[in-house]
Amino acid sequence: MIYDAVTVTALVLVAHILVVVGAGLIRGLENFDAAGLAGNPLYIAFLTSIPPLFFLFFWVRGGQTLGMKTWRMRVVRFDGAPLTAVDALKRLFASLLSWACIGLGFLWILADRERLAWHDRLSRTRLVMTTGPRR
Repeated sequence: MIYDAVTVTALVLVAHILVVVGAGLIRGLENFDAAGLAGNPLYIAFLTSIPPLFFLFFWVRGGQTLGMKTWRMRVVRFDGAPLTAVDALKRLFASLLSWACIGLGFLWILADRERLAWHDRLSRTRLVMTTGPRR
């Protein structure tokens, strides 16, 4: 999770910089107030859409985010099939619930017999270990 958090933070930061620079060039640097972006609903929606789109893209496109690939994990459905867009959305919303309860949904893997978190159970997905490249 830390690897992906760093990657997502970097993506949000780059998106922010691109918006600020782009808006500054369009309006002219002397007339541009970057602080005014903080209250802009389109700007807020744009930045807050980046983390979910990151996870949805990677989960549907191969079942692995960059952090998951590093640790040789892949998310699959209970039947072993790759995630569809609907499966990924279910997992995303269920993981928000796991976080909303002070992270208890993630800690649940310590008590669960199958080592599944709340969002795994709710979305009918699971993490599996993948084999790494041969040396």
